[in-house]
Amino acid sequence: MNWKAIGHIDDIPLRGARCVKTPGMNIAVFRTSENEVFAIENRCPHKAGPLSEGIVHGKSVTCPLHNWVISLESGMAQGADEGEVRTFELRNDNGTLSILLDHPMMVAAE
Repeated sequence: MNWKAIGHIDDIPLRGARCVKTPGMNIAVFRTSENEVFAIENRCPHKAGPLSEGIVHGKSVTCPLHNWVISLESGMAQGADEGEVRTFELRNDNGTLSILLDHPMMVAAE
């Protein structure tokens, strides 16, 4: 397994996000108000809006372009909208965050 250190949980504001850039895509890492962290593709399935700039509420994020709500847990669009984004496994070791990058294109720049 290819775990990549991405920083500390305190680098991400509560109900905020930070981006991790890989050669294959940008990944948004979110921190909820309950200090849970999630990582999903930083691209709304609707019109490719930057989810990292959206509003975090509960375990969801609302896209800043057209208000689609995306589950941070599953990557699925909520409500009547259909679509999904890729999710990534995170590890939180006493606040130090690592992400599992399991595709060769994700780690080519290392």
